[in-house]
Amino acid sequence: MAKVFIDGSAGTTGLQIAERLKDREDLTLLKLPEELRKSAEARKEIMNSADIVFLCLPDDAAIEAVSLVENPNTTIIDASTAHRTAEGWTYGFAELKGQREKIAASTRIANPGCHASGFIALVAPLVQGGFLDESAALTCFSLTGYSGGGKKMIAEYEAGGNPLLDGPRQYGLTQQHKHLKEMKKISNLAQDPIFCPIVSNFYRGMEVTVPVFAKDVRGNINEIKDYFRTYYSGQFVKLNEEGSEGGFLSASAFAGRDDMQITVEGNEERILLISRFDNLGKGASGAAIQNMNIRLGIEETTGLKVD
Repeated sequence: MAKVFIDGSAGTTGLQIAERLKDREDLTLLKLPEELRKSAEARKEIMNSADIVFLCLPDDAAIEAVSLVENPNTTIIDASTAHRTAEGWTYGFAELKGQREKIAASTRIANPGCHASGFIALVAPLVQGGFLDESAALTCFSLTGYSGGGKKMIAEYEAGGNPLLDGPRQYGLTQQHKHLKEMKKISNLAQDPIFCPIVSNFYRGMEVTVPVFAKDVRGNINEIKDYFRTYYSGQFVKLNEEGSEGGFLSASAFAGRDDMQITVEGNEERILLISRFDNLGKGASGAAIQNMNIRLGIEETTGLKVD
């Protein structure tokens, strides 16, 4: 029975991972007493005794935690930004070509960022398939529920009283968002996209859109759909075969789930590439557990909610 430890279990992602693992009979969830939670020695001992360690920590703390692990058999799944483009780490988006096999063989797995997951799911396959050039200049806007901002943002929204929180708020205005590095590298792009993340007054859910001019893509809408349909043949990422919700696509449609939907819409001149998922599911804790399942060699969907 695999032993699992969550370092940073009080944060939003850590709590979501713990919630998904609490009823798993195939795992033993290791816990530190509250008084030892900040003890480096106690954390070192429990991490080195674990088969899987989830890091749900700020970047600097995650880097420090990795340095405490000396057991070569301990697999670290890091939910922070710290190692997503680092040498020696495997990017944990299993649906990319060849990536599942790398995850299964790795002891250092970097869990993807939420916005980045949606962008990479749309762009990386099209670059791999020759539909988009590596030199493509892309734009991306992404709608997210406020749970993606962590405990402080959740408290601000749920406290009420601030009229600025009633409407969507764009951020990342300086074009220095922490997800840009992985969006560029994992998609094999030559330049960062223009990225416009937007947080709005709903708890969870995410909708990422990459608009492209048809003249900049090799292939029409139907050819792109056919390609995605073949590329994503598993259970976690699927092409939208049902269309819109009366001309709308809701960002909260996949709230509470651990899978992702890809939609391709538009016309002969302009194409919309859209991914929808839960920022706390396929965008964070759900992906982390999927990566753990792959690493342990068990059914990927175990403990997860997919259609």
